[in-house]
Amino acid sequence: MAGKKQFDMDKVLDAAMIQFWCDGYADTSLDDLSRATGLNRSSIYSSLGDKDKLFLRCLDLYAARYGEKYDAALSCAASEPVAAVRAFFDVTLERIADPELPDGCLIAQSAMAIPVLSPSVAAHAKQALGLQCQRLRTALKAAQLTDQNAEAFALHVAAVNQSLAVMSRAGASQAQLLAIVGVSVDALSQVLHA
Repeated sequence: MAGKKQFDMDKVLDAAMIQFWCDGYADTSLDDLSRATGLNRSSIYSSLGDKDKLFLRCLDLYAARYGEKYDAALSCAASEPVAAVRAFFDVTLERIADPELPDGCLIAQSAMAIPVLSPSVAAHAKQALGLQCQRLRTALKAAQLTDQNAEAFALHVAAVNQSLAVMSRAGASQAQLLAIVGVSVDALSQVLHA
């Protein structure tokens, strides 16, 4: 159509997601989003909504993209729970090691920013974090852990997973991150073999 700009929505959302991931919600301005996406402010508003709506779309994109990878990693939990949890952590470690991606984790960053987020965005960030715990809880229950142990390890693994993102952003080496993962995997192995 004449006079109407066309753009690739997937590329625009990816660019916006990376911008939020790099700088966080609070420190990302509409001007930053305009530079990152190549869209002017009015195009952002008309095509993507306000900053909150765009952030929610980016958070959903991030959660879906990595959620699929986490689900695949945990798919063998019923028969090989230790390998599944290690594979779960590997998804995070591979993301952290990817030089094309920002350090850290958009969900961890969002959870830490909850005090400055609007109530709807804060609830969405909590929901994204909760989905990770639920994914782990379901996998660990399939591995025949008791409800109490499945709940405890789901919370532990989710917390360690988020801390990997924080630690990587603070400069932890890959070897240090692997050592953190090793402690969690060893603890799960001991409980399973007790």
